[in-house]
Amino acid sequence: MLVPLHKILAKAHKENYAVGAFNINNMEICQAVVGAAVAEKSPVILQTSEGALKYAGIDYLKALATVAAMNKVPVTLHVDHGRDLNLIRSCIKAGWTGIMYDGSHLPLDENIKNTKKVVQWAHKKGIGVEGELGTIGGAEEQIIARKIIYTDPDAAAEFVEKTGVDALAIAIGTSHGAYKFEGSGRLDIHLLKTIKDKLKMPIVLHGASGVPASLVTMAARFGAELGKPEGVPDDQIALAVKNGVNKINTDTDLRLAFDAAVRKVIKERPEEFDPRHILGPARDLMQHIVQHRMKLFGSSGKA
Repeated sequence: MLVPLHKILAKAHKENYAVGAFNINNMEICQAVVGAAVAEKSPVILQTSEGALKYAGIDYLKALATVAAMNKVPVTLHVDHGRDLNLIRSCIKAGWTGIMYDGSHLPLDENIKNTKKVVQWAHKKGIGVEGELGTIGGAEEQIIARKIIYTDPDAAAEFVEKTGVDALAIAIGTSHGAYKFEGSGRLDIHLLKTIKDKLKMPIVLHGASGVPASLVTMAARFGAELGKPEGVPDDQIALAVKNGVNKINTDTDLRLAFDAAVRKVIKERPEEFDPRHILGPARDLMQHIVQHRMKLFGSSGKA
């Protein structure tokens, strides 16, 4: 069933776990994520970036989510890093149940103004809204930030009060993409605790993929040239959940799993040309990765 963002996160906030938000842009990714949610009896957030919406189209992604919602787990269909207000309005009209407006690149006053406008549109339809304050590093699709600007707790309180958002994405050291850290990854847990104590609301962590070494090794074995990617360690994710994060975004891990599995089939079975036989193993590996994340987030059994 499709449920509003604020409802799926209110329970997570109350019971101190995080819901995984996984970016989808085709059928196999959606099947993998929803299959994991069903297997783990976990709520789940299906995220659609502006790039995914342009690639697959609003109607196709809504249809995938509608099928996904037939399963007996709570599903939120969510816009990720929405900056195009016209596209956001289209998604609201089409039946998305969560919207993230990303004005983190704007001056605070302008971010507040635009976010408040999106909140007004969305709340009229019973749709939850996520805002963002501070910027995380790295690059993902059109979202590029070279420098991390950590979220200021006082500014966060002002932002939430003036916009009425249902959840807030904060910057505590994560980064988009596969190259998050130089050396061991560490999050500013003290800052997280300070913000959570001040706001007492669902907190969101972006750029939080783990970039498992096993996936990197597998992809490299079959031809990928990835260099030395570095993700957020599981122990840091567990600490973040313990200290108040209730929504965790994951995209890079799914891309790596997809890439590694497809490369393996093509390399080991060069005679294969049936898309189902090439993409099926990728779907299975992505589901395995998502199930691990759900267990780590503490959302297993919370459907």
